[in-house]
Amino acid sequence: MILNTRKHNDVLILYPEGKITLGDGDQELGEAVRTSLSSGDRKIVINFSKVSYLDSSGVGELVGCYTSIKGKGGELRICGMSGKIFSLIKMTSLHSVFEVKDTEEEALAGF
Repeated sequence: MILNTRKHNDVLILYPEGKITLGDGDQELGEAVRTSLSSGDRKIVINFSKVSYLDSSGVGELVGCYTSIKGKGGELRICGMSGKIFSLIKMTSLHSVFEVKDTEEEALAGF
């Protein structure tokens, strides 16, 4: 997995690319979130538009990211999920936990 970042005002946007699976991207995503939290970021968007596959380990890491961010008083929004990845999030009922938006613009709105 490749992970790029950019800032939009005071919002950190993470752009994972590739697969987020056990041993391939799951820990990198969590580490990026923890590092950003220790740097003071509290508003984080993860843009999944270039993620081709997410397995249960990736979902678990996403839950860990959410918990870490909430524990620091922050907010996580997710956007750009493919239909297949959103189906997985919906099947696990996490769509009611995460703030999921279709586009990055929608995720950034109101932050």
